[in-house]
Amino acid sequence: MGDEARATLRYEGREVEGKALLETDELVFRGDVRLTVPYRALTSVSAENGRLALAWADERAELELGPKAARWADRILNPRTLLDKLGVEPGRRVSLLDTPGDEIRALLAARGIPFAEAEQPDADLILVGASSPADLERLGPLQAWLARDGSIWVVAPKGGVEPTEAQVLAAGRAAGLVDVKVARWSDTHTAHKFVIPTARR
Repeated sequence: MGDEARATLRYEGREVEGKALLETDELVFRGDVRLTVPYRALTSVSAENGRLALAWADERAELELGPKAARWADRILNPRTLLDKLGVEPGRRVSLLDTPGDEIRALLAARGIPFAEAEQPDADLILVGASSPADLERLGPLQAWLARDGSIWVVAPKGGVEPTEAQVLAAGRAAGLVDVKVARWSDTHTAHKFVIPTARR
């Protein structure tokens, strides 16, 4: 999600100023009090008069956010799915090439979006898993299967495991692509979006 705001936190009898971060799967507060609340743990979320009220287990917290409170409550209660983050919409031609996990396949099936587990001409999205630096050599040849305004998402491990983020970005640029976005794929993987430069479309 990636939004942030200066906020006042009321928690455990204290009131402190700091920075609140609305992340993909959790709300984070950084100040004299540090707090991280996963969305899946929340039992109540509401917004009123610029205040975001949260409840989980036997704990309560309130953030004074002003106009952002209602929007943050909506985003917590209605999180974007992996398909939303990747820009997968009905009518798109999708190729999955060695992508990790089954979530993407289940989401595509639930929305009735067909996909191929192989290259296909004029694909709008090519999602390719990279479990080693050698897998990044596919980025050049894969462009022949990509629609000119399509995108290639490289799904690579988190945590400094090869191929690292730096290796992914370097390989994409070496293949003549432009990196434009990063999205959380799972707890263990990140997806990097590449597109063909406008001048070559």
